[in-house]
Amino acid sequence: MCTRFIQKIVFEILVLSTFTALGQIPPVNKNATKEAKALLQYIHTLDGKILSGQHSYNHEPKRYYDRAREISGKYPAVWGTDFYWSGSEDPGEGVVQEAIRKYKEGAIITLMWHVGKPTDDAPFPWKKSVQGEISDIEWKDLTTPGTNLHKRWLAQVDHVAHSLKKLQEANIPVLWRPYHEMNGVWFWWGDKKGPEGFSKLWKQLFMRLVEHHKLNNLIWVWNANGPRDIPEDEAFDYKDYYPGHEYVDILATDVYHSDYEQKDYEQLLTLAEGKPIALGEVGTLPKINVLKAQPQWSWFMIWSNWLETANNEDQVKDVYDYEKTIDRENIGLRK
Repeated sequence: MCTRFIQKIVFEILVLSTFTALGQIPPVNKNATKEAKALLQYIHTLDGKILSGQHSYNHEPKRYYDRAREISGKYPAVWGTDFYWSGSEDPGEGVVQEAIRKYKEGAIITLMWHVGKPTDDAPFPWKKSVQGEISDIEWKDLTTPGTNLHKRWLAQVDHVAHSLKKLQEANIPVLWRPYHEMNGVWFWWGDKKGPEGFSKLWKQLFMRLVEHHKLNNLIWVWNANGPRDIPEDEAFDYKDYYPGHEYVDILATDVYHSDYEQKDYEQLLTLAEGKPIALGEVGTLPKINVLKAQPQWSWFMIWSNWLETANNEDQVKDVYDYEKTIDRENIGLRK
């Protein structure tokens, strides 16, 4: 036991030294798997290059990923989908199996979690539950260990952990971006400012998955929304919802309708302080001049059908043919 402990400490020191020598920030999970460490290290080394990505709905997990290939002639480097449970059947097993297939094909995997209010039972209606309201009293109970509502929340987390563990067993690292767009006003977990707000929920999720479930294959992607001041559809400054560097590996934001504001990009870069940043979801792809002005995005991921409804084929081809864009065949991560 003593020898194993010493070997573990030596290994951790070597990993930390490697990240430090390359000017990179190591994973927030000190027990991250070698695959997760390698993926995060790779993302740190992109240096102005950007990974192409495509989301697909979990009930048709290949449709838009394959469509991106049909349009551009290249498979996206990043494949994403969602654990959202909206029907009678739990999508977890299907998500896991498709993630395993896509990883074996060479893609990087990113997963999100549109989850209903902990006050509700699955399946979770979109408007009533995922985008439902939660009172201040309910929020306090949810984030207070020992309450009935906190126990219901734990059951939700334990449920998704069951699927994530299968990916860990398959040695698959995951860009994990739960509770996204938290600075907006449209999800039950959204617009909860300050240390007792969203930050507390994020930290609890981190502790439950990392400390309790020992999920070490996750790269923690804190994914906000691009700030905007549309009445009753606002998204506020990033900093008021950020849980701290010790709980976040990558900072991402979602941009729709070509709102690639330079000030928002600079704000996220400043908040990141050397951690990678990414476009977690996009509707309309950024134009090449935007990518040149904002070179630190690590990846973009087009949201499912927006590939066709918000982009014409020439736009898609232009971005995939851009010299800085990486497709699946050119990742080189596992070669």
